Amino acid sequence: MNGSRITAVGHYQPARVLTNEDLAGMVDTSDEWIRSRVGIRTRHIAGPDEPVDELAAHAAAKALAGAGLTPADIDLVLVATSTAVDRSPNMAARVAARLGIPQPAAMDVNVVCAGFTHALATADHTVRAGAATRALVIGADKMSDVTDWTDRTTCVLVGDGAGAAVVEACAPGEEPGIGPVLWGSVPEMGHAVRIEGTPARFAQEGQSVYRWATTRLPPLARAACERAGLAPEDLAAVVLHQANLRIIEPLAVRIGAVNAVIARDVTESGNTSAASIPLAFSKLVEQGAVTSGDPVLLFGFGGNLSYAGQVVRCP
Repeated sequence: MNGSRITAVGHYQPARVLTNEDLAGMVDTSDEWIRSRVGIRTRHIAGPDEPVDELAAHAAAKALAGAGLTPADIDLVLVATSTAVDRSPNMAARVAARLGIPQPAAMDVNVVCAGFTHALATADHTVRAGAATRALVIGADKMSDVTDWTDRTTCVLVGDGAGAAVVEACAPGEEPGIGPVLWGSVPEMGHAVRIEGTPARFAQEGQSVYRWATTRLPPLARAACERAGLAPEDLAAVVLHQANLRIIEPLAVRIGAVNAVIARDVTESGNTSAASIPLAFSKLVEQGAVTSGDPVLLFGFGGNLSYAGQVVRCP
């Protein structure tokens, strides 16, 4: 019951960049319309030969290298995704096979945009219970596969990518690096964000999501800080689900993290669903915007109108 910590992070994005100008040639929109409404400039789009597990494996390999570990050191693989095409083998098993991880417990977590923070909490709980010692926690989504590219209200939002974290058990007496999770959902409003149908397509009720995120979530995010024994002004960074800049900025203000760096990766990556938090967090670490030991609030929200957040210490 010594707790766990994040020892390394990594991320991966496909090479192809889709700009607002490119989208203006596909649907009735413009760079000004997109920037003013969602704050996005570009997004990365995977090709038909780049499945979700490939994106995930690239991010995971980077995190493994950063932790100085080999695939054989990992005994748990958790992949948060909502864009898996096949039901079995699951995405975690596919990633484990790509990386050569022998005999891990391998599970997928589908909580859409809050998937990574749910998976991170699950890894922390598993390590605390003694059922694993080193875990790979990955958020990966290929939103381009479930997007109607003729719908300008949704196609301007999405991008593809993956982010990963290595979670390891703390040494005896070491302070835990992953704080208590605060999570929940509003099941009766699950219709507000959907990936449904055949073929599956992403749709949402934008105004309902905006009102819920900017009014209901700030006290929940502050409560996640309280569970970690911190005030919002103690945070070095805040990494929210990268849904829309018009949601991220007012939500960050209402949380009260006045001294924190606010992740705004949505501007160049779009909404990458379960990948958005680990992707943005990994970039902050890589850029040196946060340093080892810094307290960072990770807070996911979205599909199912689910949410999950915890304060972590930067690797």
